Amino acid sequence: MEAESEPYVRLATLRTLHRVVADLNAARSLAGTLQAVVEGAVHGLGFDAAAVSLVRPDGDLVVAAVWELEESPMGGPSVLLGQVGSRESWDRLLGVSDHWGTLRFLPYDRGWAVASDIPRWIGDGPLPVYANDWHPADGLLAPMYSAGGDLLGVLSVDRPRSGKRPGAWTREALEMFSLQASIAIGNARLRAEMQRALARLEKEQQALRASEESFRQAFEYAPSGMAITELHGAGRGQLTRVNDALCRLLGRPRAVLRQQSFADLVHPEDRALLERTSAESGRAELRLSRRDGGYQWVCLRNSIVADAAEGPSFLLTHVEDIEDRKRHELQLAHRASHDALTGLPNGAELKARLARRLCAEPQPVGAAAKSGEAYPQAYGYPADSYSAHTAYEGLEGLDPYAGQVHGYGPVEGGPLPGLGAGYGEHVHAVVPAEYGQGGEAWSGPFRSSPAAPAEKGLAVLFCDLDGFKSINDRFGHNAGDSVLVEVARRLSGAVRDGDTVARLGGDEFVVLADGIGREEAKDLAHRLRNAIIPPMRIDGRAMRVGVSLGIGWAGCGMSIEEVLNTADERMYDEKRARGGAVRGARGERSHRRAG
Repeated sequence: MEAESEPYVRLATLRTLHRVVADLNAARSLAGTLQAVVEGAVHGLGFDAAAVSLVRPDGDLVVAAVWELEESPMGGPSVLLGQVGSRESWDRLLGVSDHWGTLRFLPYDRGWAVASDIPRWIGDGPLPVYANDWHPADGLLAPMYSAGGDLLGVLSVDRPRSGKRPGAWTREALEMFSLQASIAIGNARLRAEMQRALARLEKEQQALRASEESFRQAFEYAPSGMAITELHGAGRGQLTRVNDALCRLLGRPRAVLRQQSFADLVHPEDRALLERTSAESGRAELRLSRRDGGYQWVCLRNSIVADAAEGPSFLLTHVEDIEDRKRHELQLAHRASHDALTGLPNGAELKARLARRLCAEPQPVGAAAKSGEAYPQAYGYPADSYSAHTAYEGLEGLDPYAGQVHGYGPVEGGPLPGLGAGYGEHVHAVVPAEYGQGGEAWSGPFRSSPAAPAEKGLAVLFCDLDGFKSINDRFGHNAGDSVLVEVARRLSGAVRDGDTVARLGGDEFVVLADGIGREEAKDLAHRLRNAIIPPMRIDGRAMRVGVSLGIGWAGCGMSIEEVLNTADERMYDEKRARGGAVRGARGERSHRRAG
């Protein structure tokens, strides 16, 4: 190679260099590329040994590949594999070496610059005779840099086969080779990083597929209903995915449910609750329609599933069947508010309904005459003229009987606060005036203004059975209970839809009739009496009871006890007038309470 004046030698060197560069690019891994670099330096550039020190992530350099033309008996440069030198020592070494273009030459007399931590092997070649002879302690280094200028590694070559220090042509060839080697190493590293990234991606995709499969199985085979709802776009609120359990629960096929939303299925009274729950993660107990036309009590639990970049994407809803529990709760609530024997509302429920109808303030002066005293449509008046305590609308969902039985709003909950004058659309209850023979209204403690004879109010009819004690004593409690059940049935049949028939206990019953006048109340009392007095057949025997009736009136500003005591006094006034059994001491009855 040193016959540099001979063109054919240079041409042969270029051919060899082209071949070894092709070998560099053919390597499939970083390790294969590094091995091709050291072999190319030995076989293509005329050196007996070569090594590559590669920069690690921490900055230090490790001997990653070595090659020797003939293996030395003492192990040769291969003993350097895996040894590490600090970046600081390598930078100092490259700095004190002679600069041959991009190459660095370290003559033997500058060996003091080689730090102890830099891997080094010195062969046993001949000592130099002439100035340009190669010394066994000489070193030729070719630093390799990335396109960005970062050090990738250092190619070290040793012992030129000519025995001379490399001339200009060999140096240039080594520079070109080291440049191609840095490109090949950079490409190999990039391929390795891509392979690692692909491996990580495949692993993540496998984990994602496994997670999706786990979710699919948990969703599809969950024992309770599951649904996914869109949160955005044209399909907002639509059910995009449902499981078999939800289809069975609602009796609807999957294809039908996927064309609907929970808003299409919810009971009208529960719509507002659904809208509040759908806007946030939460739970709600409401009713969904079944295919057979009925409604199913369910508990909805919502979870918003969000994307890290786009925010909330869909709503995951767990639908639990609570029909049995809800039915049990409603049965308990019904038992607490209704008489076990007759099924009528009990005393506590009667007082609760009165409390919901009455407010704490009396009717303002002239308000009755100005308002025209509008009453519910159930009594034959326009629905838009009356709304009893509509400020509490929405509580009906607590009880299936609410808003349907006796027209007194929710069965549960007791007295509702805040029903004073001017609150919501509350219509005041007033006590209709009594008129003398001349047509003049009698004043009373709850009259606030003159009123027409057609004024209507809330009538309270107190009913006490006559002769019931003798039936109880003569025929036994079972017969007495049967009489009470029959009386309850007859009273319920004699009143209007929306009126309340309640049993206080024993043989005492109370009827609430809203929106009637005094004459209508008397007609109602006459119907109740006529319904009770016909004989009834109990256990094959004909039995008869009478009834004493007292008509009282409930008005806003009156207490519940005051309303009931007034009706009770009127009932006993009638009983005295007919010579029936009367009370002994106050609050004490001459008959025995049964039931």
